[in-house]
Amino acid sequence: MYLLFSNSRVSRQISLALRRIFEASTFTLGRDVDAVAGWLGSYGGEDSANDISRGIFAATVGTQRMLRMFEKYNIKATWFIPGHSLESFPEEMAAVRDAGHEIGLHGYSHENPADMTLEQQRIILDKTYRQITEFCGKPPKGSVAPWWEASAEGAQLLLDYGMEYDHSLSHHDCQAYYLRTGDTWKKIDYSKHPDTWMKPLIKGKETGLVEIPANWYIDDLPPMMFIKTAPNSHGYVNPRDVEDIWRDTFDYCYREYDEFIFPISCHPDVSGRPQVILMHERLIEHFLKHEGVEFVTMEYISDDFKKRNPPPAGASMPAKAGSMLASRNL
Repeated sequence: MYLLFSNSRVSRQISLALRRIFEASTFTLGRDVDAVAGWLGSYGGEDSANDISRGIFAATVGTQRMLRMFEKYNIKATWFIPGHSLESFPEEMAAVRDAGHEIGLHGYSHENPADMTLEQQRIILDKTYRQITEFCGKPPKGSVAPWWEASAEGAQLLLDYGMEYDHSLSHHDCQAYYLRTGDTWKKIDYSKHPDTWMKPLIKGKETGLVEIPANWYIDDLPPMMFIKTAPNSHGYVNPRDVEDIWRDTFDYCYREYDEFIFPISCHPDVSGRPQVILMHERLIEHFLKHEGVEFVTMEYISDDFKKRNPPPAGASMPAKAGSMLASRNL
């Protein structure tokens, strides 16, 4: 889940998005319902009944708690739902949809796009795009790559399917921008002469795909989710320490930018826990004390950015939304 803040003396954003008017702050809250899919594709718990049960908690109890919190503060968020979660927990995901939240793409089993062939990526995108279109009655507009691991081909696939924004990369941390894709760089190879790898980054091509930045430092999962193989804290970080980081990040952006996005990434596995719900409530109340701050969806942020910022000349543009639905299943 993502919270966007917009700071407005106009507007700032959080990935629940929050937006500020006059000098603006927008918050957007992005919520990733990884649930069981996260353990299948990324966290290393596919052989653990206990870890799978924690995924079930996320899709049921955690999701219900987050929905209640959003209702309490009248917040609409963007929920990125893997196809596995949509098919495994249809009633819980219908509650998200029926509460008026935006739903976006997040793979099927939280698989790593960078580990797959182009054809595998295309098949998964086609299936999940059709799933969400049928579930919501309209095509999705945004996507998040599982683990924020965007593949070399991923941007073109999103353009082919008419996606309007992505939330997987980090060229900035509080401003939307148009995605550039196809950058290349030389890896260091100590077995070869340095002249073979002392090369600069080569920039790729511009696109009309809006990038709403991903930011590991305002993501709940790395510091606060217990994962047996995690190399640092194993998920045992005091939420008040995380709260300090998020509050300081917001306070800096509010002071330094007339307009910014604050894209918080949340997971019901983590943010559905009592101690983290209380952290969110304290932070939301802090954010809302500031003039011009509002919570908006990522779709809103993308649309607003495009209205005020034309894409670069010659940029590769998204296909017409829904045009792929007329093609046969892959």
